[in-house]
Amino acid sequence: MADVIFDIVVSQISQPNHISSLHRYVRTLGNFFSHWLYKSFSKTLKPSFTANDVTVIIPTIHNNFEELRDPLQSILACQPFELLLVTTTDKYEKLVNFTKSLDASNIRVFHVQIANKRKQVCEAIPKVRTSIIVMADDDRIGAVGPNQRVKRLRSGPLPALIFNWLGAAYIERRNFEISATHGIDGGTSCMSGRTCAFRAEILKSPLFLHGFKNERWGQYHLNADDDNFITRWLVANKWKTWIQYNKETEIETTLENNIKFLYQCSRWARSNWRSNYTSLFTERHVWKQQIWCTYALHIATFTSLSFVFDPLIIYLAIKASSILPGNWPQYAITIQCIFMLWTKIIKLVGLFSREPLDIIFLPVSILFGYFHGFIKVYALLTLRMTSWGSRPDGETNDNERMTPRACRSESINLPKGDYPDLIRYKKYTNFLPNIINFSRNEKKDFLQPKISIITEKIPTSSEKL
Repeated sequence: MADVIFDIVVSQISQPNHISSLHRYVRTLGNFFSHWLYKSFSKTLKPSFTANDVTVIIPTIHNNFEELRDPLQSILACQPFELLLVTTTDKYEKLVNFTKSLDASNIRVFHVQIANKRKQVCEAIPKVRTSIIVMADDDRIGAVGPNQRVKRLRSGPLPALIFNWLGAAYIERRNFEISATHGIDGGTSCMSGRTCAFRAEILKSPLFLHGFKNERWGQYHLNADDDNFITRWLVANKWKTWIQYNKETEIETTLENNIKFLYQCSRWARSNWRSNYTSLFTERHVWKQQIWCTYALHIATFTSLSFVFDPLIIYLAIKASSILPGNWPQYAITIQCIFMLWTKIIKLVGLFSREPLDIIFLPVSILFGYFHGFIKVYALLTLRMTSWGSRPDGETNDNERMTPRACRSESINLPKGDYPDLIRYKKYTNFLPNIINFSRNEKKDFLQPKISIITEKIPTSSEKL
């Protein structure tokens, strides 16, 4: 009997209609083992860099700067070499006066004309004088480090507690996924914009600054998704990334505890659609450098719609098990449902281990997972939207985040191709004639011809007289 059942199961799994199930759960199993085997780098006795080699950049558009006091004091307690704050011109004086109350000599404040994170960052980067740059968001973070936690509410109305837990679960899943993909091939779809450390030589590169300020999305200049751009730039230039997934490098952040959390989810979903499409089909570096990450994160953006795939997988399981004898169809469906439930819990084990009572929110998490699929579809249909939706100061100059590109200027018409003397450029063509042999000096002179500059002699005062 066991041999018969095994043959039936193998024959059913090999059918094309089970590819969706394999695609969905192979990445879950792979990430599961990688996450729990993941180890951060240990602290060395003689580190290559110290706090004195670090500059922290914070672009801020806060209306109430007093909300920044705790996170700024937390950052200053780490004793960085310098803290650079960049705001808009109309808030500059107010921010300068606020920083004086912090009683710190290593703070400098800059300003730009409009509220735009990319422009604010580019304003500060050339002023950096250290080897490491830490990019920190101003959303009331608690410390510097890439391991994230959401500040929990311990009391309040039930809707606020539910939204707070959904935010904590969202960040916990993200920690799970990026630690897992880093453990396998060192890849991730996005290094967090909340807090992240970069080598200054990367961000100060003129090519980076130009691309950072001039990214395009279709017919538009894109000024949102700055953290996605930086991540893709690192991949394109073959820089490695890492996640310190431990308590010592943990930051505490806040998300919305009301209906505005859904606006945050839609904004993140739009960024994922835009950036992952660019990674897969425009730049395409990830296909060779981060194979597992490409499968588990980038492609998953286009396929992880639970409200579509979960019913489909259940239907296929019922259809596949219908030919099994006796009660085996019921056993097969039960096992499938238990496995699907396990996949929805495994990413939250860390959260449940810290907060055991959070298990009461598990049904909410499962239902929200299906609802989030509709948020992703809505985000796909509204890719040109860049508004925050969750904070009033975040809407300042929103019209600058995606602006139409300038029209290409009119160019002259090329002559017809029947002119024998017409010089045409051909890619990979060697323009040096093969029949001419140059010595090293002659070749240098040939490739770098001298340019004669004719200048008019300016008469001196005596000559004028």
